[in-house]
Order: sequence, then structure tokens, then C-alpha cells
Amino acid sequence: MAKPRIPLAKAKLEGRDKKDPQRFKGRNEPLPNAPLGDPPDWLEDTENSKQRAAWSLFRSEIPWLTEQDRLLVQMACTIQGRLMAKQEVGVQSMGLLRQMLSQMGATPADRSKVTMPDAGEAKDDLLDG
Repeated sequence: MAKPRIPLAKAKLEGRDKKDPQRFKGRNEPLPNAPLGDPPDWLEDTENSKQRAAWSLFRSEIPWLTEQDRLLVQMACTIQGRLMAKQEVGVQSMGLLRQMLSQMGATPADRSKVTMPDAGEAKDDLLDG
């Protein structure tokens, strides 16, 4: 199994980017374009599911989520909301939640795999095209 990548922020904090600059060359942290915002009206906190509470949890613990991530966060809230309400959640649902969290970059290893162009590069690409 491959060794997980070290996030750029952690590398800078520990000075690893100075020790081995080629290893971290070209890595960029994702830049948010608009905040995640408030949950949609149809997400509810009930006795059986705490979907709105799950939304708040994701918004605070995964702060880089943007409005483009809303559909994935809504899906994750349906499962996380049941967990928060102490309801039975099957193994398949837990696996799906883990997959969604990974796709949202909820772990340092997953977050480090995202490569976003610098703002200047994106602007130049638009002008060239």
C-alpha cells in the first residue's frame, strides 16, 4: 500500500517543503469560491435524523466546502443525521458515508491530492482560449 501524501500545509509547518522542494512543487491547496451556506429547507432535524445538525457539523469541520459541494453534502447529511440521532445505520451506508467524506477531502491525505490552478494561471488560460 502506498504511503499517504503529506498535505502541503503540514509540510510547510514542519519545514519539509524546504528540505525537499521538488517533492512539493506544483501542489496547491484548493481555493474556495463561495461558502457552503445554510442547509436547504428540506433537511430537517427530527427524532430519527439530525440532518441540519449534520450540515452544521460538516460546515464547521470541513471549512473548504463550497456551494458546488452542496449536493454531496446533502447526501452525506442524510446518513450522518441518522448516526447523530442514534439510529441504526447499516454497513453499506457507513461505507458510502466514508466514501463521500473522502470525496469531500475530509482527511489530510485526500485533501492533498486535490490540485487547483493558481488564480493567475486560471485567468491566463481563459485569456488564451
